[in-house]
Amino acid sequence: MTLQQQCPLCSSEANLFYQDYFRCKTCNSIFANSAKLPNAAQEKARYELHDDNVEDTGYQKFVSPMTQAIQSDYKRSAKGLDFGAGKAPIVSKLMQDAGYDIRQYDPFFHPNAALLEEKYDYVAACEVVEHFYHPHKEFALLKRLLGKGGKLYLMTDIYDDSIDFSKWYYKNDVTHVFFYTKESFLWIQKEFGFKELKIEKRLVTLF
Repeated sequence: MTLQQQCPLCSSEANLFYQDYFRCKTCNSIFANSAKLPNAAQEKARYELHDDNVEDTGYQKFVSPMTQAIQSDYKRSAKGLDFGAGKAPIVSKLMQDAGYDIRQYDPFFHPNAALLEEKYDYVAACEVVEHFYHPHKEFALLKRLLGKGGKLYLMTDIYDDSIDFSKWYYKNDVTHVFFYTKESFLWIQKEFGFKELKIEKRLVTLF
């Protein structure tokens, strides 16, 4: 069994943490064994099983910390991107219903690569970053998508040592392959040149 791997976020050494998961010594992130990641077809098949419905009020409430934060920070005319929008782009739907200008990008369901050549006032990635196989590459892209002073809004469940990882529900989705701690986001803030980091439960804002 492999006892060490290189962290895909910060490239530091990571030790075996639990079964097929490793924990980075530098950024404190936890990630799945790279040899056991689902391939693209398996990944898409898992996403196809999601029964998310944009009209579901429970789903709308779940994403409301993100949509309310954006609406508090930006006017309707601001240009936004729903990155990793998925099969049911709930953030886009709620923002567009409120009159906001927001586009959707998703490598499987909205694969419009031209959108990745533009700049945005804000980028929203709701329940996306835990799916990153190559988080350093993806965060470099997210930073590049932002115009000057732009904000990156993320939603993900953040790990801390009060959680029993062996029983943690969040790891049970095979497509959840990278887990962040507060230290992970502090590392990301510094590495990619964000001035501010705000963590409010599972809503993370970098700007």
